Amino acid sequence: MTHSMTAGLIAATILVAAVPVSHAQDTDTLRHARAFEKMVRAARPVPAPPQGEAAQAGNSIDAGRGPITVHVPASYDGSTPTPVVILLHGFTSDGPTVENWMQFANLVDEYEFLYLYPTGSSGPFGPFWNATDACCDLFNSGINDARYLRDVIAEMQNNYNVDPDSIHFAGHSNGGFMSYRMACDYADVVASIASLAGATWLDTAQCTPVEPVHTLQIHGTADGVIAYAGGCLGGGCFPGAVQTTETWANYDGCSLVGQPDPTPIDIDGVIPGNETNIVRYDTACLPGGSAELWTIAGGAHSPNLSADYNNLVIEWLLGHPKPGPACPADFDGSGDVGINDFLDLLAAWGPNPGHPADLDGDDVVGISDFLQLLASWGPCV
Repeated sequence: MTHSMTAGLIAATILVAAVPVSHAQDTDTLRHARAFEKMVRAARPVPAPPQGEAAQAGNSIDAGRGPITVHVPASYDGSTPTPVVILLHGFTSDGPTVENWMQFANLVDEYEFLYLYPTGSSGPFGPFWNATDACCDLFNSGINDARYLRDVIAEMQNNYNVDPDSIHFAGHSNGGFMSYRMACDYADVVASIASLAGATWLDTAQCTPVEPVHTLQIHGTADGVIAYAGGCLGGGCFPGAVQTTETWANYDGCSLVGQPDPTPIDIDGVIPGNETNIVRYDTACLPGGSAELWTIAGGAHSPNLSADYNNLVIEWLLGHPKPGPACPADFDGSGDVGINDFLDLLAAWGPNPGHPADLDGDDVVGISDFLQLLASWGPCV
């Protein structure tokens, strides 16, 4: 343990000792909090050794709580709307620690996304996110971390050319809970989320998404902290992995009959073979919605992540954007594709990266875009 970590733990112990415990309820809160903190620390992942970064981290934003490093792909020049992935850490952890474990930064150049990993609010035991009544504002600070993360997105939009249809969250444990909170509160902004060992609200009345969000629940059956079958922490209770997934399938208007994938995948690098089974709820969903469950048979709270894990999660997130415009060739927003849109396309003819008339995304407005416009001629359906 480093000197800084030792000092942090000593400071946290002093803070906890200073919390008044004059009432039985306060004593219970403190006892539950201490027990949960010990359990989380015991299950904390061991970060993988550094393998180098494909993207340099020489950029940052500040949404009011200090600088946050932003990893920018080498191909980024500001001309093309670019996806954003935000990774959230677990209880008592921090942004750099969860990145060292999951190593999404190594994929920024290959998959061409903007990437950041903020650190949550400071608490007696270390950083946390105030996500649900179950996790993890153990001392009832009431801090609005959802608003803060929305401000983080706004700062990204102010400083980078962000694709508004491709904003994604991923998180572990408390960060998974917080990812669901962002899907609940800002469904009009968030395209998809991936939660490893987290959960959504048990009380569905607490989550009223204004539009569908794609959700991925990843959970080990041997999780001793956030139980696969659900349970309770000091502040409240949480649904299990299946109930979490089906709750979001219901929000998204999907059939609640899950479709198993016959081919398992490898999430845990220590458990032999392909131990993770996939069930998808993607039938009859509203546009922009689906739910998926990856069950790690025998997996712990902090799995020994396989070499494929980061690729699998990033590919899943980026493969689940919000639906684009129903009528992309309606450039003037009139509700139909007609002569004005045709003239707009002609005016943009030639090399024109990022222009709305570049319907096929090849950075050139040309004959294939013209043919797509003709195919959609008339009222938008």
